[in-house]
Amino acid sequence: MRGRPVSYRTYQKRTAALAFAAALAGSAVLTAAPAARADVVDVNYQCKTPIGDKSAVSPIDIKSVRSGSAYRLTMSWQKGVSSSPVELGKGAMSPSAVIKVGGADSGTVAVSGPANAAAIPANTPIKISDLSGTYTPRKSGKVTFTAGVLTIKALGTTTTCTPSNNPGPSLTLDVTAAGGSGSSTSGSSTSGSSSSGSSTSGSSGSGGSLPQTGPEDSVIALGTLGGTVLLAGAAGVLWLTRRHQAVRR
Repeated sequence: MRGRPVSYRTYQKRTAALAFAAALAGSAVLTAAPAARADVVDVNYQCKTPIGDKSAVSPIDIKSVRSGSAYRLTMSWQKGVSSSPVELGKGAMSPSAVIKVGGADSGTVAVSGPANAAAIPANTPIKISDLSGTYTPRKSGKVTFTAGVLTIKALGTTTTCTPSNNPGPSLTLDVTAAGGSGSSTSGSSTSGSSSSGSSTSGSSGSGGSLPQTGPEDSVIALGTLGGTVLLAGAAGVLWLTRRHQAVRR
C-alpha cells in the first residue's frame, strides 16, 4: 500500500533539512580538538653571572616539526635575558638550554644553537638565538614541553639562568611511541645539536621537506574528513531528489 503523496513544498523542506544536517556534521568534524597546542609563555629567569645575580622575563615559544618517529623542537626567546658588562664580539656567545618533558612522557631535551651573529653592546639584554634539538617519544599520549635552564657561555665564563616562576608548557603534542606500546621506561633525554635557528622551515639535518606538526596538520586531515561527510550528505539529497521525481512520474 502506497503512502500519502508528499507535496513538492514539503519535499523541498526535507531536502534542505538534510543538506543542513550534513553541513553541521562537517563543521563539527572541522572544529574537533587539534593534536598539538602551542602557547607563548612568560618565563622569569634568575641568572647567576660572573658579576652577580640578574633577572629577566622573556616570552618563550616552542615549535615542533615531525621527522619520522621523532620531533625537531625549536625554542625561541622574544626578549633578551641577562647582559654583559663588556661588549661581546661576533661569535663570542654560545647558548644552550634544556626543555622539560612532562605529561605522558618525562625527561629533558637538550637544545642548542649558533653563536651570536652580531656584536652585543655592553650592558644590553642578550638576545638568544633559536635553539633546536630532537625529541623521540618513548611513551604515547599527550606530552608537554616546558622551558628549562638556559646556559650562556661567553669569553670563558658561564651564566646559568633558571626559571623561577614555575612556567606552564609552551607546547603540547599528542604523540605515539615507536612500536605504539609506549611501555619504555621514563626519564628519557635526547641530546640536541647546533641549528641555524629556523623553526618552521620544515627541514632538518636529514634533508628533505618535513611535515610540520600542530594545528595545521589536524585542520587538513579533519577538513578531508569533513569534506567526505558533506559529499555523503549531498549524495543522499541527490538520491532523494531522483526518487521523488520517479514517484511523481
